[in-house]
Amino acid sequence: MSFTTRPELRGTFGAVSTTHWLASTVGMSILEKGHTAFDAAVAAGFVLQVVEPHLNGPAGEVPIIVTPAGADRPVVISGQGPSPSAATLEHFRDLGLDLIPGTGLLAACIPGAFGAWLTLLRDYGTAELEDVLAPAIFYAKTGHPLVPRIAGTIATMRPLFETHWPTSAEVYLPGGAAPEAGKLFRNPQIAALYQTIIDHSKSGASREARIDAALDFWYKGPVAEKIAHFCATEEVWDVSGRRHKGLITAQDMADYKPLVETPVSTTYGDHEVFKCGAWSQGPVLLQMLQILQGTDIADLDPMSPDFVHLVVEAAKLAMADRDSWYGDNGDVPMEALLSSAYADTRRGLISNTASMEVRPGSPDGRTPRLPPQRPVGTTAQPSLGGGEPTVAKVPALPNDKQGEPSLTPDGAQRGDTVQVSAVDRWGNMVSATPSGGWLQSSPVIPGLGFGLTTRGQMFWLEEGFASTLAPSKRPRTTLTPSMVYRGGKPYMAFGTPGGDQQDQWQLIMLLRHLHGGMNLQEAIDAPSFHTDHLPSSFWPREISLGAITLEARFPQAMRDELAAKGHKITVGDAWSEGRLSAVAREMDGDVQLVKAGANPRGMQGYAVAR
Repeated sequence: MSFTTRPELRGTFGAVSTTHWLASTVGMSILEKGHTAFDAAVAAGFVLQVVEPHLNGPAGEVPIIVTPAGADRPVVISGQGPSPSAATLEHFRDLGLDLIPGTGLLAACIPGAFGAWLTLLRDYGTAELEDVLAPAIFYAKTGHPLVPRIAGTIATMRPLFETHWPTSAEVYLPGGAAPEAGKLFRNPQIAALYQTIIDHSKSGASREARIDAALDFWYKGPVAEKIAHFCATEEVWDVSGRRHKGLITAQDMADYKPLVETPVSTTYGDHEVFKCGAWSQGPVLLQMLQILQGTDIADLDPMSPDFVHLVVEAAKLAMADRDSWYGDNGDVPMEALLSSAYADTRRGLISNTASMEVRPGSPDGRTPRLPPQRPVGTTAQPSLGGGEPTVAKVPALPNDKQGEPSLTPDGAQRGDTVQVSAVDRWGNMVSATPSGGWLQSSPVIPGLGFGLTTRGQMFWLEEGFASTLAPSKRPRTTLTPSMVYRGGKPYMAFGTPGGDQQDQWQLIMLLRHLHGGMNLQEAIDAPSFHTDHLPSSFWPREISLGAITLEARFPQAMRDELAAKGHKITVGDAWSEGRLSAVAREMDGDVQLVKAGANPRGMQGYAVAR
């Protein structure tokens, strides 16, 4: 075994791995109290909203893959809320927009995270609502040590908060100053809200009734009313350079319920890999596995240039299909996209040189249609927190003479989404990838303590695409948790933040684990990479043809060999690619063995197992 930043954790009782140590330890505390992995994931998820507010928030979204002990296959809880009923192409055309702004209120979808977490708790868990909300209330009320990236993000956003988003300044600039890294930071509004929800729901006659009462408070009561009022009355500055109102109404909130769905899957050797449907980018991982299954990928050194080249070229093909065919509609040719015959055709397009084309396929003989390609650097106005923080630079924002911000691409506050993976003593497993409601993307709603998700920026405003905007439709999200069965039994739950890179990083880790003999921690620690040869899912929707970003730990000779194949190489920081969290389970005779690994990048990820 090679040196790793921490051990692969092993035990027999249970394991929790997340992107923040406080969430992981809270999750384990729930397991210690006799509850399930599902309860642990819910508690961890609510803590992550408090301790990583630059990466997710209470009004964000979360897709969840749920595997009850002994289940033949998982189920998916879709916490990706749809667009408002008033979100029409005509509305955006009347505003003179050709892209949905990545900040402000126009991109707000119905916040699905609360509904999805409570659906998981009610239908699969055993804990009371108070049990899973108490840790988040504690950290929001008494404070949590602020990690440097949050402090940096707030400092960079300070001019915008002070100039245009005063409700955010009230929460994130206490006493008029940006908070310091390592010091305790509090969000008393969130603490008060969650306590009020608990108090409101206590009159329910049963555990399920208490959870349903909390759901009604959120989607049909005071929370929905505050969100609808803010959207109807506030004109909020966004990256278009103008002010806009939001579109979410109280009726939109009342109509929302998380969808419980069947996952899509593909067989890879003696493993079956499960993902969310085509309203996510999840099937991309399955398409890449299908393409690679007919190559010599299993025999390649997982640290070699040939391995990188093959993975990148497969990713280009799968991502082109994503942008041509995926969306929240009933006409996605998923069976054809995941078929062996289709993979054979796609695999034949891979050569020894880097492709510089975007090449979607023709499943079922259909003619593909690609969204616009906007080369990097051609967008007229630089972004301010416009997209997934992992792929967007957050520039400084000085005031100009008119009091409007003058945007300059100065500085880069990086972040991403968050991840929760858990397994318990009974063999229940869960993988969830929460995101949205970032502090830097939408202003705080008074009395709630958080802003809205801006996931709607992932819709296209041109007609005829699978992910074209329509009312009450889910955006084709990048959020994509994973579940793997081995020999027909649940084996592994994992995921990572990272926008368009999520399935790329998950694929690399999975291949290194299955073929390279790496344990979970070795596979997470190993130098990684990604390609940006795809239209970004986030404002301003740019593409970088032929681009590969490699961690600096890859040797120069390898970079040179990849460049010789035609790849356009960018060298990133030594520890910059991915924030994977993984747990696994196998049997040793009649005793369960659990395993866990966590990401060292960013010095926040943590796993707990015993």
